[in-house]
Amino acid sequence: MSVLPLVFTSGWASGVNAYAVVLLLGLFGVTGISDDVPGTLQRPEVLIVAGVLFLCEAVADKIPYVDSLWDSAHTVVRPLAGAWVGALLAGQSGSLPDAAAGLLGGSTALASHAVKAGTRMAVNASPEPFSNIVLSVAEDLGVAGMVAFAMFHPVAAAVVAGVLLVGGLLALVLLFSRIRRFLRRRAHRREARRLASRPR
Repeated sequence: MSVLPLVFTSGWASGVNAYAVVLLLGLFGVTGISDDVPGTLQRPEVLIVAGVLFLCEAVADKIPYVDSLWDSAHTVVRPLAGAWVGALLAGQSGSLPDAAAGLLGGSTALASHAVKAGTRMAVNASPEPFSNIVLSVAEDLGVAGMVAFAMFHPVAAAVVAGVLLVGGLLALVLLFSRIRRFLRRRAHRREARRLASRPR
């Protein structure tokens, strides 16, 4: 079977939490749950780094405004991780050219990252912090569930990931006014800090 569905799903998941994807795939390979995981993802140093960064993201992702700063910093990281994982998966089976798989994984990760970052901006427009925690936990559980599902049912998982991606992009359109409100607030805070730092 082509690795295209697995590449697509891992790309979607990487756009939400790239470190969780690398960590989970590596653990599936190390424990022998799956033979389809490339050896690179099973290396101890890769697992340790992914685990530490996953813990950092788990904390940053639940703090209002910090989560959006974290997302901004990962606008490049998540698509690159999706491309890297996709190329590794394709190289493992040989059923897809590495470059094409990398492009698919990276572009899917970029799209799902845009959904996540935009949704967080909309949530941060609300004053209460609890929605950030709930959304972050749901994202972590969703990534874990989708990666595990994709290891055993790649086609079905890819269909679900596709539905989630399209639904997320449609939700971004509906949340546009809240995202714009968040961006205005952030611009006002920056301007206030700039004015406060002026010498008197």
